[in-house]
Amino acid sequence: MSYELVIRHGDAGMRPPVAEDVSIEWERTGPPGKLTFDVIKTPALNVQEGDCCIFSVDGTVVFKGFVFEKSRKGSGPYVISVTAYDQLYYLKNKDSYVYENKTATEVVKMIAEDFELEVGKLEDTGYVIASRTEDNQTLTDIIQNALDETLKARGALYVLYDEAGRLTLKSIEHMLVDVFLDKETGGDFDYKTSIADQTYNTIKLEHENADTGERNGYTASDPDSVSRWGVLQHYEKMNDATNIRALAEAMLKLYNTKTRTLKLQNMFGDIRVRPGSRLVVNLELGDTNLCSYLMVEQAKHTFRDGQHLMELRMRGGNFVT
Repeated sequence: MSYELVIRHGDAGMRPPVAEDVSIEWERTGPPGKLTFDVIKTPALNVQEGDCCIFSVDGTVVFKGFVFEKSRKGSGPYVISVTAYDQLYYLKNKDSYVYENKTATEVVKMIAEDFELEVGKLEDTGYVIASRTEDNQTLTDIIQNALDETLKARGALYVLYDEAGRLTLKSIEHMLVDVFLDKETGGDFDYKTSIADQTYNTIKLEHENADTGERNGYTASDPDSVSRWGVLQHYEKMNDATNIRALAEAMLKLYNTKTRTLKLQNMFGDIRVRPGSRLVVNLELGDTNLCSYLMVEQAKHTFRDGQHLMELRMRGGNFVT
């Protein structure tokens, strides 16, 4: 395995010597992709905020972003620590939008055009959102709200990410990776069970009529679970009264269970693995034997002396982050 770091300052392309690790961190929702590295300062090296950073593995670009932070370590005055973020950083900007009859895909295209972001392949999410008002929201939240509406309506989960400098939107159904993780692939794991977070045995959904103020809704509950754990209620006010009962029952089925968190550490790396990727995990966890497809929620790839390791937070089934 070989990797290369290029920093573009103006018209100049620099390939600085890397002092220590290079790491890439990705999350499925929220923060932008982050590249961190230390480079040795030489007279020819001129790194400034806004410079483009391109990181390639075996000749394939896996990260393209821009320098946002740099610092010198006190113990090494000739080493510069650099943090670069991909395009998703610009989705931290806030704005207000009112739109009608747009899919989540069209919302992404609209925002990308307004903020001059590079776009790659955007899958068609299919579901048309009748209308939505977003007031003083981050662009990330505006897009995620559209994706959440799509998830509720169609049960389809999509992931927005930056792929080598281009915004990409893809269904998790198309993010299957032929990776098999078990005790033979190195590393260790942290495993925890809980009913303290994202566990609900009562789902209460309500809709308020805008004209009359009258409220109607539906509550789904599991008496057996309530007797064991007490009432753990999720309440949500719905914009639409359609299918409230079916939605409440579906949410109860999803959340009425203890959650399991699984973090895989120091696994042999595969740069294809990113948040949204689904892969097979086969591990003996103590109270259960796991052999199933799980989805990556967070991923950190570390490159050091020709070695590539990754740290993953998984979700799927009863596993959450």
